[in-house]
Amino acid sequence: MRSFVLLAVTFCLATGSWCSHAAGAVAPLQQASSTNAVVPGAELAQTISLITGVAISPLLGTGAVGAWRYLQAKTAPERANLPWFAQPWFWIPALVIVTLCCLKDTAGMAAPRLLKKPFDAAEVIEHKISGLIAVGAFVPLMASVFHAPDAPPVAMAGTGFVAVIDLLGNVIMVSLMMITFFIVCLASSGINILILLSPFRVVDLGLKSSRLFLLFTVVLTAVANPWLGAAWALVIIILAWLIAGWSFRLSYFGLVFIWDLATQGQKRFVPSRIANRLFLARKCHKAPARSYGTLLRGKDGNLILEFRPWLILPQRALTLPPGEYAVAKGLLYSEIARVEGSSLRSMLLLPPRYRSHEEELVSAYGFSGVQDAGIRAGLRWLTGFVR
Repeated sequence: MRSFVLLAVTFCLATGSWCSHAAGAVAPLQQASSTNAVVPGAELAQTISLITGVAISPLLGTGAVGAWRYLQAKTAPERANLPWFAQPWFWIPALVIVTLCCLKDTAGMAAPRLLKKPFDAAEVIEHKISGLIAVGAFVPLMASVFHAPDAPPVAMAGTGFVAVIDLLGNVIMVSLMMITFFIVCLASSGINILILLSPFRVVDLGLKSSRLFLLFTVVLTAVANPWLGAAWALVIIILAWLIAGWSFRLSYFGLVFIWDLATQGQKRFVPSRIANRLFLARKCHKAPARSYGTLLRGKDGNLILEFRPWLILPQRALTLPPGEYAVAKGLLYSEIARVEGSSLRSMLLLPPRYRSHEEELVSAYGFSGVQDAGIRAGLRWLTGFVR
């Protein structure tokens, strides 16, 4: 998949360069009426920068592009014909929500962490929803960069083939841009999940600032020169492609945790005595961390995690290292850890729905027991010390 995406993005840039030369070659035949029209190759370069910038922050990107298009329209009929994201009913609320998120990140720095985290979770959900809307309704409109020539009736006989080529080019380009948007948006979503999980304000501020810096660099390079902007966007796309698997697992991990915490999953959940769904805590035998799968007890007594990469690829089975295992009970979520002397080595992460069900897991899998871990262990030590 990674090789396909890299070839796809490279094809986008190569196609843009070819289109710029082809446009110059067929211009006399098309009898273009405007000498100030944007060359298709340059338009494609601008589109790559635009899609990358919007993928970094979907709601801010679509709202800003919509507001710009609305302000650029001079007459009422022009504004009425603008696409949905350029209508005031969308871009005004979008920019208001973005402003509130910005205030949350600045003024909320002094607020208690437990008070700010629900708003961080809401921002994660907003990012997911706006990203889905943008990839399905915004990207296809912006990625259609090939247009049928505006030729007089006497010259229309030879434009049918060109129109078919334009249609085919748009289908290919929209597909590639949707893949590109998905990959970059995944990386941006991973930043939101890290902010949600981070217990430190400085880390939150650093992650937010780095994402905003990337967005501004995409905009500034695209304004300075379309091809410079496309080249910088390509660098960001390649980096996002390299961490696509990590971003996907982290994003899904965060969504599961948010859903369980928001819906009080532990109140409606009963663990199975045979198979339970959870996350791998660390890389183990080439299986990446945060792989989501089903934990079983094999016939030989070993613990086996069955999982599907990207949730849809062929199933794999991971045999965990043999040894004594226990459930480490944390404040917000628990873990399944391998007992190594007097310490615990985290192996599996339990979603919040397993809270208050730790003893049932011990009984189902034959673990050695339940031990406090993390902040919960620290609080227990502090209570005992005070007593």
